[in-house]
Amino acid sequence: MSDFNSLPPADKPEEALAAVVALRLMADKLERQAVKKAVSQGWTWAQIAQALGVTKQAAHKRHASSISKKKGDR
Repeated sequence: MSDFNSLPPADKPEEALAAVVALRLMADKLERQAVKKAVSQGWTWAQIAQALGVTKQAAHKRHASSISKKKGDR
């Protein structure tokens, strides 16, 4: 599934819905990895939120618990 042309058509709902699930899982994994990298590069939650098209609070709520803090950070 590297492009939209290889996705199953909507008129085959069993295949199409399975593809939707797979794409969501892949997108979630990519988002988690990208946010972790952005934080490690010094991005603010406001910058991350803007890139994701959500509020700063939403980005922080979704990802902060999975970002390990350095010793001494509060």
